[in-house]
Amino acid sequence: MSPAFSSAPGPTPGPGSASTTHQPNGELKRGLSMRHIQFIALGSAIGTGLFYGSSAAIQSAGPVVLIAYIIAGAAVFMVMRALGEMAVRHPVPGSFGQYAARYLGPFAGFLTGWTFVFEMIVVALADVTAFAVYMGFWFPDTPRWIWVVAVILFIAAINTRNVKVFGELEFWFSLIKVTAIIAMIVGGIVIMVLGMQISGGGATGPQNLWSHGGFAPKGAEGLLAALAVVVFAFGGVETVGITAGEATDPKRAIPRAVNTVPARILVFYVATLAIVMSLIPWNQVTGDASPFVQIFTSLGIPAAAGLLNVIVITAAISAINADTFGAGRMLFGLAQQKHAPAVFLRVSRGGVPWMTVVIMCAALGVGAVLNAIMPEDVFAVIASLATFATVWVWLMILLSHVAMRREISRHGWAESEFKMPLWPVGSWLAIGFMLLVVTLLALHESTRGSLLVGVAWLVILTVGYFTLVHGTGRDRPELHDNTATE
Repeated sequence: MSPAFSSAPGPTPGPGSASTTHQPNGELKRGLSMRHIQFIALGSAIGTGLFYGSSAAIQSAGPVVLIAYIIAGAAVFMVMRALGEMAVRHPVPGSFGQYAARYLGPFAGFLTGWTFVFEMIVVALADVTAFAVYMGFWFPDTPRWIWVVAVILFIAAINTRNVKVFGELEFWFSLIKVTAIIAMIVGGIVIMVLGMQISGGGATGPQNLWSHGGFAPKGAEGLLAALAVVVFAFGGVETVGITAGEATDPKRAIPRAVNTVPARILVFYVATLAIVMSLIPWNQVTGDASPFVQIFTSLGIPAAAGLLNVIVITAAISAINADTFGAGRMLFGLAQQKHAPAVFLRVSRGGVPWMTVVIMCAALGVGAVLNAIMPEDVFAVIASLATFATVWVWLMILLSHVAMRREISRHGWAESEFKMPLWPVGSWLAIGFMLLVVTLLALHESTRGSLLVGVAWLVILTVGYFTLVHGTGRDRPELHDNTATE
């Protein structure tokens, strides 16, 4: 066995084993309530992608971008239902990384787990750098690296505490974001009803959705071009599955989160952008100034820019927090399967895998330095890189679910308590959507390089697996089955 991926011997979880007893190094403790889980998913998926990334999607497609969000949202819902069925049946750390290993084979589990970690790091890099920029609004003379270090230390402190502390803080962070979005939606409606005008803009109203070149000014090509940015915006919602191993009541919490979170996110994105493009014609949304600032200013809210800065700072911290949690728990699950160094199994007395947090924060520190010296269009590069990783993870979730359903049918196992709807048609339509997005990444020059980087990443993982891992760990892991044992 390779020393780099060795692990202390421990019991292999079987059909009758407890789902929280993993390795002698320690065990994760269940402390996440239903509201924690719902807002953790919201925190990861509502952030830079909405507050700033949506501008790029609007520019690519015009008002028809709303259809892109609806289509992508439907696909995400199918992914979440597939994940939810597996998470209720097998509430384990590492979630879909272990499901891929169990139903598609150890190699697929290795690729899926490490690609999710890559996705979380890349997305968090965007928010870490953005946080430093946001703080420059109030402290323009302070070097950005100071704020980068500060937020990394803060995130490390939260994620090394008891998981209940993490869940509680993430709940309040996400609540601030959700409240701000609802306030903007309500405020936008008030502006239109009262016939007010946005500073520097013309008449407001729903007619702006079709009065500037039509609802689809750039045709089907624009709609397809926007899909990559849209998928980036929804990336991270799969973190719900990661919480299963630490949920106090996964059989109740996971289904409710899976059913409500995608719908809430879809409403937030579609309603918010519909309001934005009704107040500000789509061809005036340049991304140079946030539409949130313009709307709050028009409502007569004093210090609108400062208020928005507080909101986007909270959004950034919330997203980094959720991403660090998700990546850390995935590394813990990979280490259980001997697909990652055994050091990631070290757990504090509070039941937190603290070494995974240390590594994640170190990666953010190095990445933030590199990010600071890159060109101004770094966000677009990061978004497309994260899009490939996100689509890969979602594709593996769907394929793992298909394999699980086939095993259930073949062996006559007990039916799942939280069965995926529209099976199997919905699953295959969602899989087709993921393949379409990958194809679009290849066809567009601006994202083709990121696709090549993504493919290179998979090649590196393949070499690493067959060099360091293959033949040293377990084969397909045995997962505790909540349905089968009742």
